[in-house]
Amino acid sequence: MTKRMSVSIILAAALLAAAMPVAAEQAIFVVRHAERAAPATAAGAPGMMADDPPISPAGEQRAAQLATMLASAGIRHIFVTEYRRTRQTADPLAKQLGLEPSVRSSKDPGATVVDVRAAEGNVLIVGHSNTVPDLLKRLGVTETVTIGDGDYDNLFVVFRSKAGEATLVRLKF
Repeated sequence: MTKRMSVSIILAAALLAAAMPVAAEQAIFVVRHAERAAPATAAGAPGMMADDPPISPAGEQRAAQLATMLASAGIRHIFVTEYRRTRQTADPLAKQLGLEPSVRSSKDPGATVVDVRAAEGNVLIVGHSNTVPDLLKRLGVTETVTIGDGDYDNLFVVFRSKAGEATLVRLKF
């Protein structure tokens, strides 16, 4: 990614945060974990992915870029799953903000959404290609969202109003 493109994305995120709907109570940033390392094969099962691969060097760059983009977004809580690639994606921002990410089960998105709604202030959720669409739906997003296996560049921003209505903005980074 070029420096000019990075600056444009950062400016877009800043404008987005500044243009938050007046009645918005909370901005919820939702991303899929950054690029994972090349799948290692499980013993005796060629072609199967290991249980918990880390993020790749490209993923580390994306995580750092996410931290730069969201550093001034007013995030007060970070939610990740039990898998290290979600924690590694959130780590640069968490360290920068002095926050400890809360680990939630990837198998219980309903509980995550309950915790997010109870949280005061803006939130970052780092999930997976198969959990992010369900999380968005549970947050009140009505449009259908799909994430391909190779899609790591989506930043979903859900603005939740005091009345509980959700507005979705989808960015690429």
